[in-house]
Amino acid sequence: MRDLPSLNALRAFEATARLGSVGRAAEELHVTHGAISRQLRVLEEALGQPLFARQGRGVALTSIGEQLRDRVSGAFEQLRDGWADLQRGRADAPFVLGCAGSLLARWIIPRLERLERDIPELRLHLSPEEDPLLPRHAEPDAALALAAPPWPPGWQVHVLAPERIGPVVSPRYAGLERLLECGATALLDEDLLHTRSRPQAWPAWAQAKGMAAQSLHYGQGFTHLFYLLEAAVAGLGVAIAPMQLVQDDLDAGRLLAPWGFQQTAASWILATPQHRSDNRVDALADWMRNALST
Repeated sequence: MRDLPSLNALRAFEATARLGSVGRAAEELHVTHGAISRQLRVLEEALGQPLFARQGRGVALTSIGEQLRDRVSGAFEQLRDGWADLQRGRADAPFVLGCAGSLLARWIIPRLERLERDIPELRLHLSPEEDPLLPRHAEPDAALALAAPPWPPGWQVHVLAPERIGPVVSPRYAGLERLLECGATALLDEDLLHTRSRPQAWPAWAQAKGMAAQSLHYGQGFTHLFYLLEAAVAGLGVAIAPMQLVQDDLDAGRLLAPWGFQQTAASWILATPQHRSDNRVDALADWMRNALST
C-alpha cells in the first residue's frame, strides 16, 4: 500500500482550502491556529512546494495546492456523506433542519410544539446557520430560507410561499401619530431602522411603492433581523421585515403595519441536498406551506 500523509494534515488542508483562512479552519476543527499551520507544513515539506500564498487577511492556493484540493475535497465529501447516511440509517436519527437565527426565533420556535405534535416522527433537530444554503462541513437534512432564484446548485427546492415585506412600527413609537397623518411618504424623513444582512429590503419596498429609494435615510443598523425587530417592538423606530416574521406581533398589537406589505422576488423555501432522499421532507414542506398561509 502506498504511503499517505497524515489524515489530520489532509483535514487541515481541506478546511483551509475551502474556507480560505487558517484561522477559520482552526475554528471549524476546534484546534489552534498554530496546529493548522504545523499540519500544512507537513504536507508542504513532503511535496517540496508551497500549497498556499498569503492574500490579504486570508490565503490563496498555489497551483500545486489547487491540484491537491481537487483530489482531497471530493474524498472528504464522500466520507462526510457516507457517515451522514449511516447516521440517518439509525431508527432514532433526528431530522436536522438548518435555518437562520431570525427564522428560528421568530417563526419556528413559536410553532415548534404544534409541528412536533403534527409530525411526531420528524424528531426535529434545529441547527442555526445564518445562511444554511452555503457549502460547509456538515449539511442539514433540509434548510429553511428566504431566497430568490437562481437556486444554489446541489439543492432540491420546495417553494413554500412568496415573501412579502413591509415597514412595521410599535404603537409606542413617539413619532407614530405624525407618520400616520402624512402617509407612506413620511418615511422619507425618518431615520429608518435597518439590518446589514439585508440592505436591499428598504429600497425594494420603496421602489414597489413608487418612492425614490435614494431618498431614504437610515438610522440604527443591526447585524441580524432578529435584533432589528426587537428594536422595533421596543419603540425605537420603523423597521422592515417579512410579513410572516411579524404576524404574531401584529396579531398581539405589539407592532403595526400601516403601510402594507409588498411581494418580492424571493420566496420561503425548504431545500434538501439533491443526493439525499428522506420521505419526511414532503410532510414537513406541506406543514410549512399550510403554516405560512395562515
